[in-house]
Amino acid sequence: MPKLNNNEENNKSNNKKSKVNLKNKKLNEEFYPTYIIPLGGLEEVGKNMNIISYRDEMILVDAGLAFPSDEHLGIDIIIPNLAFLENNKDKLKALLVTHGHEDHIGAIPYIYEKLGNVMDVYGTKLSMAFVESKFEKKEVKKPKFNVVKTRKEVKISKYFTAEFVSVTHSIADSTAIKIKTPSATIVHTGDFKIDLTPVSGEGFDFLRMAQIGEEGVDLLMSDSTNSLRQGYTPSERTVGKNIDLAVSTAKGRVIIAAFASHVHRIQQIINVAKKYKRKIAIDGKSMLKTFDICKRLGYLDMPKNILIDIEKAEKMAEDKVMVLCTGTQGEPLAALSRIANSNHKFITLRESDTVIISSTPIPGNEKATTKNVNQLLKKQADVIFERSVGVHVSGHASQDEQKLLLNLVKPKYFMPVHGEYAMLQKHGETAVETGVKKENVIIAENGHKIGLMKDNWVLAERVPAGLTLIDGGSIGDVGNAVLKDRQSLADDGIFVVSIPLYKDGTYGEQIELATRGFVYVKNAEELLYEAKDLIKLELKNLESQNILEISKVKQIIRRKVSDYLYKKTKRAPMILTMITEV
Repeated sequence: MPKLNNNEENNKSNNKKSKVNLKNKKLNEEFYPTYIIPLGGLEEVGKNMNIISYRDEMILVDAGLAFPSDEHLGIDIIIPNLAFLENNKDKLKALLVTHGHEDHIGAIPYIYEKLGNVMDVYGTKLSMAFVESKFEKKEVKKPKFNVVKTRKEVKISKYFTAEFVSVTHSIADSTAIKIKTPSATIVHTGDFKIDLTPVSGEGFDFLRMAQIGEEGVDLLMSDSTNSLRQGYTPSERTVGKNIDLAVSTAKGRVIIAAFASHVHRIQQIINVAKKYKRKIAIDGKSMLKTFDICKRLGYLDMPKNILIDIEKAEKMAEDKVMVLCTGTQGEPLAALSRIANSNHKFITLRESDTVIISSTPIPGNEKATTKNVNQLLKKQADVIFERSVGVHVSGHASQDEQKLLLNLVKPKYFMPVHGEYAMLQKHGETAVETGVKKENVIIAENGHKIGLMKDNWVLAERVPAGLTLIDGGSIGDVGNAVLKDRQSLADDGIFVVSIPLYKDGTYGEQIELATRGFVYVKNAEELLYEAKDLIKLELKNLESQNILEISKVKQIIRRKVSDYLYKKTKRAPMILTMITEV
């Protein structure tokens, strides 16, 4: 064996040191925790958004919106609080999208409007098409959209890799995502159910999910929406069969309201229309957009000439027409609501019509959907909407499907996501039943910062979380104070006090009072006269006490008038005090 010369010996020694240093570096990397920060999707359904961070890098999984409830007066949509993202925008490396539903992608254009073009977006083909369409009416520079293939690992940044895995849900191209950092492997399921007879697409990738489980998963973050329901969620194909049955017995036109993004449902409706030789008229902006995207990308199998313009639906033979429209949740301006309220431009409801509402009300929308149903029934149409009829099934996994996924993935730690607290807690109990240790179940709240390590997890400091309210084109300029004022106006109206102030610092007696939504002026003359006298007396008291500061005067007058009006009427209108120099 030849003897090494000095240079060779030095090289060998340096190589050994390098290998040791590389090994130590790898070990050190594993000691840095991976942090998970939910900013939306917990405590309430909607606004799904999760941050995963490692050292100086962050990625975002989904960015959704929610629709306002009754207490959000005048608000158009609600997205998660963006303060933490603003403060850390230089660390953001990517936005990963699990699927194309509004509660997972609706906030994306607002994030880029607020933060600038700070990160690329990754997702499957249909998901990226829906996300890109969100920027059409926004004067915001589009980010780079990266279309990924399932089962293919993608290098996101220095520390992050991601792999998208096909799952079944109520929209095509839905995925779970495996995310790897040097210290953790995380699987985020997105929204899913296990549909063994899917309408189309790749289906649920049992093999890859099981392989990932064998490779080792530190944390599973999983959809909890149906965790309170036992058994399995029915297959989407059952809906197609029941719609087929309803259409087969319909004598007149068929009007079907469905979620615009439910591509599998739409495909089955198209199949039924083709079977019974009915033409389809589409109404609703979001429905038209879905058809445009899905036709262009090949996600809908549609016969030629099956579509007709909506204005033709009123003139054709009744048994040759199907109207597919939006409005399942009772939205006032949606197509179904306009039909129900007899103010649709082209469709006038007839007694011979069959109306199928292919959905169930989202919590908070029950009143609006019931109102629509009642209006439709009053016009003597045949309305099919009951859950028992089977014209809608959930897109979310029930308990037995959740157990199956837990057994496939076999996570060390488990964090239920996307649901109200009762759903999260029940999903945690289900995880324990399948073998996850009770102490390894993480029930988080929005804003919690969960530090994940090999041997344990910790709750670190809390980050800003909550709601960002969108009113018109403005992001976040409507807060709790504004909502409180709006609620006060809605409840008790407004009472305006206008006081003249002369140049010598004295107040004039020509005080003007105006009310809106509080009392009818002609029936409350005595109340207003007494209020004026009260204000004049109080102004004299303030002058005698030499209280001249305008803001202080306004505050005192506001309090005095408020106390007087409540004593007289037991109502508390908003008091607006104006002092005008004359």
